[in-house]
Amino acid sequence: MSFQPYVPPEQLIKDRSEFARKGIARGRSGVAVEYADGILFLADNPSATLHKISEIYDRVAFAGVGKYSEFEDLRIAGVRLADLRGYSYGREDVTAKTIANAYSQALSTIFTTQMKPYEVELLVGQVGDNPAENELFHILFDGSVADEQGFVAMGGRADDLNEQLKNGYAEGLALADAVRMASTALAHVEEKPSEVAHIEAAVLDRTRSRRKFRRLTGGELATIVAAQPSA
Repeated sequence: MSFQPYVPPEQLIKDRSEFARKGIARGRSGVAVEYADGILFLADNPSATLHKISEIYDRVAFAGVGKYSEFEDLRIAGVRLADLRGYSYGREDVTAKTIANAYSQALSTIFTTQMKPYEVELLVGQVGDNPAENELFHILFDGSVADEQGFVAMGGRADDLNEQLKNGYAEGLALADAVRMASTALAHVEEKPSEVAHIEAAVLDRTRSRRKFRRLTGGELATIVAAQPSA
C-alpha cells in the first residue's frame, strides 16, 4: 500500500495558487477598456490565428491569458452554453454574468479537485445600450470573480498595467484614444516598443446591429497608433 503524506489544506491551496500564477506570468497580458461606443479588448499576441479575444454571443465577448489550450477549452464551453441558453430561452437571456458564473464554478471545481489548476485568467464583457449598462467580469484561476468598471488588466503584470490604465483612462474616450492608451500601457509594462503586428484587438460596439463584436484589422490599428491623439 502506497503512503500518501499529509499536506495541510492551506499549504495545498498556497502551492496551487503559486503554480497557477507562475504559469500565467509566463504568458502575455491583456486589457479591456470601456470607450464611448462600447468596450475595447486588447492583448499582446504575436499569433495571427491563436486568438485570445473572441465573440461568445451577440453582445458578449471573451478574452483569456495564460495557457492557450486551457482558456480555449473554456471559450468553446462558453459558446456552447450561450447557444444552448439562447435557443432554449431567448437571445436576451444570454448575459455576461451567466457565462462568468459558469466559468467561476468550473475553475473553482478544477482548482479544488484536480492535481493541477488551470493556468488562466479570463475576461467576459457585455456591451449595454448605454455606458452605464456595460458589464466586465474578471475571473481568476481559482474561480474568484470580480465585477470591474472602466478598465481591467489581466496577466502576470496586471497590477502594473492597472496603474498605467488608471493614469490614462477617462470616461467617454474615443475608440482611437482607447486603443493608443491601452497599447501604450502594454508596451510600458512589457518594456518593449508597441508593435502593431503583435497586437490583437476587438470591440463590442453598441452602434452595430445585433452582433456587436468586431475585430480591428492590422491596417486599422496601424492608422490609429500612428495618428495624433484627439484634442
